Amino acid sequence: MDEPLYMDAVITPHRSLSQRGVIALIAVLTAINCATAAVFLSLGAALVPLFIGLDLVAVIVALAASYRASKKSERVQVTAAEVRVLSQTPRGLSILWTSPTAFTRVAFDAAAASDGALRLTLSGRELPLARALNRRERHDFARALDQAIMRARRCDAIA
Repeated sequence: MDEPLYMDAVITPHRSLSQRGVIALIAVLTAINCATAAVFLSLGAALVPLFIGLDLVAVIVALAASYRASKKSERVQVTAAEVRVLSQTPRGLSILWTSPTAFTRVAFDAAAASDGALRLTLSGRELPLARALNRRERHDFARALDQAIMRARRCDAIA
């Protein structure tokens, strides 16, 4: 894109634990599970430590999946010519959506369920957008995106 950008936003999921926090949490859970397993082994319950270990493995898998999901992002770019949405995953970059700026609409359904759905629409096509944001952030992003599209249209009409 050689044209000026009216919006270049990157949307990433929020994660409350850093990588260091995840390691600390797993270390604490491992210590607690080892102490609990030792108590049950001393009482003669040999199978309980196996289930405690499975519990720890499940927590580690869930945290790994959450960490992997935090690497995903959406990038929204608006120029006078087009609106482009790119998806970034650990496997690479892919284009999810391209449409002419003049005909692209932002649809924010505040009444939709509990989260308020944000979509880009064009001639019957639609793309859900900014699902990583909470309802208020999504509403603010919808307004900013709509304003960027309007500015791009005005500049395209002037040129």
